[in-house]
Amino acid sequence: MARRVLLKLSGEVFGGGALGIDPDVVNRISSQIAEAARDGVQVAIVVGGGNFFRGAELSQRGMERGRADYIGMLGTVMNALALQDFIEKQGIETRVQSAIAMSQVAEPYIPRRAVRHLEKGRVVIFGAGAGMPYFSTDTVSAQRALEIKADIVLMSKNGVDGVYDADPRTTPGATKYDDVTFAESLQRGLKVVDAAAFALCMENKLPMIVFGMTGEGNIARALRGEKIGTLVHAGTVPTTGDEAP
Repeated sequence: MARRVLLKLSGEVFGGGALGIDPDVVNRISSQIAEAARDGVQVAIVVGGGNFFRGAELSQRGMERGRADYIGMLGTVMNALALQDFIEKQGIETRVQSAIAMSQVAEPYIPRRAVRHLEKGRVVIFGAGAGMPYFSTDTVSAQRALEIKADIVLMSKNGVDGVYDADPRTTPGATKYDDVTFAESLQRGLKVVDAAAFALCMENKLPMIVFGMTGEGNIARALRGEKIGTLVHAGTVPTTGDEAP
C-alpha cells in the first residue's frame, strides 16, 4: 500500500523570511515534493499564508477577526497556486483544492476527489484553510489528513527542528524529544503546534512528525519516512516508514 502523507508548509517559508513569494525557495521545496511523488509517495499539502497576512495579527491591530482570517485564507491560495506551478514544472501533475469557491483557479475541496487524485499519483494542495475564521492551518492539516485517511501528518517548522521541552530559540540547553505523546505535549504546554491540532490527532490516533525546514533535503526525507524531527503519537510508537498502515 502506498504511503499517504499530509505535509503542512508554513506561509513564512514561501517568502524566505520576507513578504511575498521567493521563487528560488518555492522551487527547492517543489523539487523535494516531486522527488517523493516520483518514488510513489501520495502527497497532500496544506499551506499557510503568513508571508502575506496573518489573521490573528491583523485583528490585534483593530481589524475584525473574521474578516482578517478570510484575508489570510486568500494568502494561502496564492501560495498554493505558486506551489502548484513549480511542482508541475518538475513533471508532477498537481491539483489545488480551495475551501472557498474559486472555480477559475482551483477545484472545490472534495475529500473523495482529493483521494482519487492521490491514487493517480497527483499532488494535492489544500488552500483557503478550513474556509472558516478562527481555525489555524495547523488544525486544518489534522482535519484534512483524517478525511483523506493519511498515514501521518508532517508538520514543518521554521527555526525549530522538532519538539523541545522549552523554546530552543530563547532557552539555551533546551532538550529535544525524539518522540513524545500528544497527552504529554498538551500537559507540558509544548506549543510547537496548536493544541487543537494535537487534540484532534490524539483523539483519532493519527501520528505526527514535527521537523525543521532547514537542512538539505529535509522535506524529501520526511516524505519518504526517514527518521527526522520529533514523532508525536497517541501512546505506542507507530511505524512511520513505507510499511505504515
